[in-house]
Amino acid sequence: MSRECPSLNSEVAPKLFAMFALTTENTYHLYSHPTDMRMSFDALSGLVRNNLGNNPISGEVFIFINKRRDKIKLLHWQGAGYLLYYKRLEKGTFELPRYDASVGSITLSYSQLVMIIEGLSIKNLHKRSRYTPHAAPVNQG
Repeated sequence: MSRECPSLNSEVAPKLFAMFALTTENTYHLYSHPTDMRMSFDALSGLVRNNLGNNPISGEVFIFINKRRDKIKLLHWQGAGYLLYYKRLEKGTFELPRYDASVGSITLSYSQLVMIIEGLSIKNLHKRSRYTPHAAPVNQG
């Protein structure tokens, strides 16, 4: 008996492909202390709750890096459960931005996260100004 994959209609497909998406709409928090990469969902969510004072099911993304800086985990609550992204480098390390180690975490932009994961240098970066449209005034005539 063969099982065929059901066709994806216009309602299901966007939800399916967005299921594992991280975007500029997310907020990213880099935990400021080296993390034991043996930790999984429960232990990492405990770090978020107990050490950062944040709600791990807020929909924000929490980033953890080990002491050698060759492994990274991203914990993200999406819908009805946690997603855990994990990357191990075979060579090299993740470059981290400078920050005060006494703070629990620092907020990163999506661009900074992508640069860290892709191995691009993030030191001495300056964001160039860009045009931002302002909302047009509403005529209350």
